[in-house]
Amino acid sequence: MRIKTVTLALLTIAAASLPFGAAQAQAKIGVVNIARLLQEAPQAQAASQALENEFANRRRELETQQKDLKAREDKLAKDGAVMAEAERRNAEKTLRDGQRELARKQNEFLEDLNVRRNEALGQLQRTVLQEVQTYAKGAGLDIVVADALYASQSVDITNQVLAALQSRKGTAAPAKP
Repeated sequence: MRIKTVTLALLTIAAASLPFGAAQAQAKIGVVNIARLLQEAPQAQAASQALENEFANRRRELETQQKDLKAREDKLAKDGAVMAEAERRNAEKTLRDGQRELARKQNEFLEDLNVRRNEALGQLQRTVLQEVQTYAKGAGLDIVVADALYASQSVDITNQVLAALQSRKGTAAPAKP
């Protein structure tokens, strides 16, 4: 029994004394800041502009409707005291109906905008991921870590991937209308 314990202890000491750096030196690691890529990539700016263009008309219509309701509300507040009772109730009802309609349209607008924003973000994430993978394969990296707590500049590949995305800015999938 004592021989087994001594042998096991010697094997453990021998294994612990093997150089760990030799195994780790062979792995090439890269670190990428995904949030920065998603923010600074020209594809992100193009997607943002496409969403703005797509929803600009609806946004203007809602703003116009909101201004109109505000004008009606101000007029009712100003002239309500001198209006006939039935006329004032009718104006109040029309105003409430308009406010409900505006709230409904605003909710629809926000839901549609969020759906399209999520679709665009998903497409952008796929584009960025594909570019990171392409760069990593081309650079011979074994592993790429996203958003490390600390990474030296020698392993940070964010600038290189961003440059690749900028060179391909016309190849991103177009935003859906």
